[in-house]
Amino acid sequence: MNNKRTARDIALDILIAADERGAYSNLLLNDALEKSRLTDPRDRGLVTELVYGTIQRRNTLDWIIDSLVRKGGHSLDPWVHQLLRMGLYQLRFLDKIPSRAAVHETVGQAKSRGHKGISGLVNGVLRSYLRRVREWELPAEPDNSRTLALAYSHPEWMVRRMMEAYGQETAVQVMAANNRPPAITLRTNPMKTDRETLIDRLKEAYPQAEVAPSSISEQGIVFSGGGNLAFHPLYREGWYSVQDESSMLVAEVLDPQPGNRGLDGCAAPGGKTAHLAERMKNQGSLLASDIHEHKVGLIETNAARLGLSIIKVCRADLRELPDEAAGSFDFVLLDAPCSGLGVIRRKPDIKWSKTPQEVDSLVRLQRELLEAAAKLVLPGGTLVYSTCTMEPRENEEQVADFLARYPEFCPDPAYLNKLPGTVREQAILGDGSLQILPHQFNSDGFFIARLLRQEG
Repeated sequence: MNNKRTARDIALDILIAADERGAYSNLLLNDALEKSRLTDPRDRGLVTELVYGTIQRRNTLDWIIDSLVRKGGHSLDPWVHQLLRMGLYQLRFLDKIPSRAAVHETVGQAKSRGHKGISGLVNGVLRSYLRRVREWELPAEPDNSRTLALAYSHPEWMVRRMMEAYGQETAVQVMAANNRPPAITLRTNPMKTDRETLIDRLKEAYPQAEVAPSSISEQGIVFSGGGNLAFHPLYREGWYSVQDESSMLVAEVLDPQPGNRGLDGCAAPGGKTAHLAERMKNQGSLLASDIHEHKVGLIETNAARLGLSIIKVCRADLRELPDEAAGSFDFVLLDAPCSGLGVIRRKPDIKWSKTPQEVDSLVRLQRELLEAAAKLVLPGGTLVYSTCTMEPRENEEQVADFLARYPEFCPDPAYLNKLPGTVREQAILGDGSLQILPHQFNSDGFFIARLLRQEG
């Protein structure tokens, strides 16, 4: 990239690429920022804001575009559609950018990329919106799935599902949290340091940042207002990993012990695998299995960086592990493929790429994986099932169905007493299970169930 490319140019390219390739915008964003010549944190912040915000608010923006463009937004060239979304996002949601500047910059991008007619269209749409802005006012308290979907920019089917599962008040809190930018959270590697020492070192390196211990994970650190922590020497030396606080609870709920023999059945990219090995004090054995060949290397690279030698990696479908593996593990973690509805803050594309039909197919896959995982647990051993979603069909209902078919397993509610008080007070606790919603701790939505295989 050359140094003439502005923050808005980079943001528009990311939005176009995400739409054309179906790639996650967070990956495209990280790659683009790394390759860009933007050195001012404000410019880099603007790229991030425009990309995430435009995607987060897509259906609200399209509602406006479809009423201002004669044949609707779908009739436009894809790049023009993305440019209009980005321009309208600035006008409707970014108070810090003057309307005149937003229109001027957006029209300038249209001129540089297309012919005069396109810049005229873009100019006309944006100015019409400003003249008629009251036409798109929404109720102060939306009370049905359509107005809620527009006010909080979620697909209507998803709004209905959340209202059915958690009630309207909680659904609104979840959607509002989904539209807020996520914090950066780190997991301390106790094989290298302790949390207090790491916090002190990070404060020295980033004096402008806020660095504080997590209230929900004993290894967690919440970091905001600093640089890219993946480039710090302490990261390369394995002092910490970047991981969401809710995700850290998976290994803490499983509570593996040094000397255990364990299996992480859907392990890539290896964050939870490494956390398990850290809690085992790098003693015992831990097999990390994943079906995706291109991701297996990520687990090995991560383990080497953290200095964790007990992790052995194999590319395999959990459902096809050899029969001799049956009943041979003290614990099995199944962090199952899921709809990902709990990580919308980090991957806003999920809102628009998932469908109810996809959830149904995932429920079938999860059921098969749970059956396979159950066969691998020793009598007296532990099976932990986790997802990063809030959909009951993938969580509580999935576990209830499993327990009904496998009476040798039972819920293990004893671990709940070990959880931090804040988690016990605010999360949704079941019989041996835990559901965290995004608004409760400003963390990812996560479900975790701990099950024991009874002896005899």
